[in-house]
Amino acid sequence: MNTAMKLSGFALGLAAVFGAAYGVGQVAGPVTPTAESRHDGAEEAGHGTGADSAHGTDSEHGAGHGTEGPHLPAGLLVSDRGYTLTPVAAPAGEFAFRVLGPDGRPVTAYDVAHDKRMHLIVARRDLSGFRHVHPDLGSDGTWRVASPLDGPGVWRAFADFTPTGGEPLTLGVDVTVPGPLTARPLPAPATSTTVDGYTVTLAGDPQPGRTTELTLTVSRDGVPVTDLEPYLGAYGHLVALRQGDLAYLHVHPEGAPGDGRTPPGPAVRFLAEVPSAGAYRLYLDFKHGGTVRTAEFTVVAGTAAATAAPAPTGTATHGEPGHGHN
Repeated sequence: MNTAMKLSGFALGLAAVFGAAYGVGQVAGPVTPTAESRHDGAEEAGHGTGADSAHGTDSEHGAGHGTEGPHLPAGLLVSDRGYTLTPVAAPAGEFAFRVLGPDGRPVTAYDVAHDKRMHLIVARRDLSGFRHVHPDLGSDGTWRVASPLDGPGVWRAFADFTPTGGEPLTLGVDVTVPGPLTARPLPAPATSTTVDGYTVTLAGDPQPGRTTELTLTVSRDGVPVTDLEPYLGAYGHLVALRQGDLAYLHVHPEGAPGDGRTPPGPAVRFLAEVPSAGAYRLYLDFKHGGTVRTAEFTVVAGTAAATAAPAPTGTATHGEPGHGHN
């Protein structure tokens, strides 16, 4: 499949306004988006609500395809094409939300995409604490899952789904977990990382405006892993979040398990296209030995230096906007 991931229409100058007009809340209590803004910060960046934040088809996840004005990447809108992501009150230790449809009612019918009807991805706004989970849907349209928000800070929650009869969407909203905050800078760019004894090596140098192959190679104790296991219909899933606005891209690798041409490792290949110089955090989910693991990388597209913008230390409180860190 064509897995080019595209970030369309945004320049890095948006970073100064990324923290404005996001919905915030508290995991153990009501968590709601801001009532006055359905675009969740897009207008402040100079982009109207006519832009489309769909995560695309199998061949293109995360590219926005709006019909008015510049295109938006996915995850920047809390409401798009009549659908709105609405966190709801939940008991401590649980995260819950609904997707409201064009009629204002909770959506209860979803198509299966990559083995699941809902993919919930969360990350702190300093790009730490990444989690990819799959909530359960209740008859009233409420999705529930053990809270993936691990620790204080302002988190971005992305709901990646396809409503039955509709187009694929990725909606995003900020939520706050109260508590002491500590600045956590973006890790330096690197071509290798380790997770649970596995080493994952990244090859490829993304350049703005060009399609680049990114190859992630998995080994264990110096031995290439040649028996990766299918996870959600693929040998790997790659989520990319752009530093600053946390524009969201979720792509799948070339080929598929059982297609007769795609080996189960050690290399998993993706095609990436980024339009602007700057820093991106990549999260590769892969499965081996019955366990899903996540390898994380910082990459810099172009020649712009990547610098973290740490938040002041302090305490996150209910309803606090901006860039929370832990």
